[in-house]
Order: sequence, then structure tokens, then C-alpha cells
Amino acid sequence: MRILIVEDDHLLGEGIQTGLKQEGYAVDWVEDGEAADTALMTNNYELMVLDLGLPKKPGLEVLKDLRAKGNDMPVIILTAMDTVEDRVTGLDSGADDYLTKPFDLGELGARIRALLRRRGGRSNPVIEHNNIKLDPASHSVSKDDEPVDISPREYTILQLLLENRGKVMSRSRLEEGLYAWNNEVESNTVEVHIHHLRKKLGSELIRTIRGVGYIIDKP
Repeated sequence: MRILIVEDDHLLGEGIQTGLKQEGYAVDWVEDGEAADTALMTNNYELMVLDLGLPKKPGLEVLKDLRAKGNDMPVIILTAMDTVEDRVTGLDSGADDYLTKPFDLGELGARIRALLRRRGGRSNPVIEHNNIKLDPASHSVSKDDEPVDISPREYTILQLLLENRGKVMSRSRLEEGLYAWNNEVESNTVEVHIHHLRKKLGSELIRTIRGVGYIIDKP
């Protein structure tokens, strides 16, 4: 799952990036509003963590422009401005959640999971598909209630496919969920991870749509 951080405080941005990477996310980080616009135009993200007090272009303007283009990606605002009026303005401008500085990285992670769950139309925090369960909070997978050992990238691909059941996910779309800007993309990574997932979870779980991509069918 790929996340964009927009934060001009270098120490804080670096800390958020490190913390979210440890949770298995692919994370891109920019430090001003114009760079955020460029990143949003050239990449697909599952969620954005957005500071308001940015150089070059204010965070609220980035948010308003994003919504004006019809992009409904979840956005969490981070800001030191904590008055009720500030929160109302941010939420009314299109934000999905609001977190004031300082904050705990654990809480940020929980809010990210909640927004991704809500966007996927789920109320249950655990994703269940037939005999398979995926728990985003613990990054664990089980089959027939027995734990299955999968790699972080296998987990990411599985989560993307489960979150989008019934939709074909192209190889390039899955790669975008796996790699941030500073990661080298390996040519056959997706195919290899799909192969491993089928061996561990069942060959019938993930279907290949030749020339298009991969899909997990709805139950």
C-alpha cells in the first residue's frame, strides 16, 4: 500500500516515513505543496498524510485542488493548529481525519488503517475471504485459522487484491503499491510473489487475466 507524506518539518517527516515503512507501507515524502501536486499527478496513492503549513503552496490548497479533480483518496491532516475552527475548516475542505501535533505514531497507524478499511467498505478490521483472513493491524495472514508465513511484499499484494475483490489489478498498479521512489523495481517481482501466494494459500485464490492483470473474485 503506497502512502504520500507531505510535511516540511524534516525530522518529523523522516520519523513518519520510517515508522510507516516499518508497518509495511511504501512511502513517498515531499516537503512542499507544489511537490505534493506533482507527486499526486504522477503516482497512485492509497492515502495522503498532509501538513497544512507548507512552503510554496498551503496544504489546504493542495487538498482543495485534489478534491476539485474528483480524487477521493483518504487524507489525514497533520497540523499544530488545534482550534475547533481549524479542524472544521480542514474537514470541510475535504479531509477525512485530523491529527494535531505532537501525536503518537501508533495512533497515526490506527487512523490510516481505519480510513483504508472505510474506503474499502468494511466494518470488520479483519479482511475475510472464504477460509483466508488478513489482519492489517498485526500484518498477519491465516488459512483455516492457521497462521501463514508470508513476506511483506506478498502481504501487500494480497491486501491490495483483497481490498479490490472483483476488480482486475494490473501488474503496474500492484508495483505502485510495492515500491516508493527510492526502491528499485525488479522486472518479475509481481509474478514471483503471486506464485508464492498461490502455493501458500491455494492456486485458485488469484486468477490471472491474461494481458490485463490479476483478480481475486468476490465470494
